[in-house]
Amino acid sequence: MYNESLYKAMTVQPTRFPRVGYSILSYLMFINTIFSVFNNSLVIAVMLKNVHFLNALNVIILSLAVSDLMIASCGSALVTITNYKGAFFLGDAFCVFQGFAVNYFGLVSLCTLTLLAYERYNVVCKPKAGLKLNVCRSCQGLLFIWLYCLFWAVAPLLGWSLYGPGEERSWSNYSYLIFYTIMCFILPTAVIVFYDVASFQINKSIELQGGKNCLEENEHAVQMVLAMIMAFFICWLLYTTISVVVVVDPEIYIPPRVTTMPIYFAKTSSVYNPIIYFLTNKRVCN
Repeated sequence: MYNESLYKAMTVQPTRFPRVGYSILSYLMFINTIFSVFNNSLVIAVMLKNVHFLNALNVIILSLAVSDLMIASCGSALVTITNYKGAFFLGDAFCVFQGFAVNYFGLVSLCTLTLLAYERYNVVCKPKAGLKLNVCRSCQGLLFIWLYCLFWAVAPLLGWSLYGPGEERSWSNYSYLIFYTIMCFILPTAVIVFYDVASFQINKSIELQGGKNCLEENEHAVQMVLAMIMAFFICWLLYTTISVVVVVDPEIYIPPRVTTMPIYFAKTSSVYNPIIYFLTNKRVCN
């Protein structure tokens, strides 16, 4: 999840780093871009080459890899170039494009993880139904997610808030930030927490009744989904915290460097999912 207009609303002053600071950021984002593009491209290639991998769960992983790859291509790569130059020199059109693309694909990644948490609940707590290959259901869920996220990404292009420089402190911008925070972060987070808590409670209930813990029966699927969700939220926690503070108190001043660093850290989220997928998938590793 990423909203360029959200960052613009945080501060009215441009960020200023020493030249060496921009060089370091450019180098770090270059490494991040290389790993992200390579890792996600590898997941996509493995999935498409081995069609038998494309069960209900792995179709969602494939969609996640595509959205993460686009985050790296449209976001991290441009940030690498602009930091190398020391300024955003590509013009307003590219600025708007970057804001839209990273906002869209970042939000798709979060909502895909929400769907993944739901599927994890089915796999862990309803193994007879959850482990059945139901690619059609997964594709329907993914279609809804991509269209839902497209609405929120396109809204600033149509006048509800905006992308790019020159963001004004207006009701249009703040109303978008409020609804965006609720519908695109709080709601998906609540769904993830709900299904995680439900899974935990069912597991404990099975244990108390003397049954075999279904968490152990589906250990690899559980580890993969939980690790991906935790990695995503760790990467976005600082950025989201600042975003919520700005929505609660629009007049608060946050130093530009404080608002900038969480954005760079958040862009590293697209690196981890492929690594987690390969480490927890025995069929791929073998």
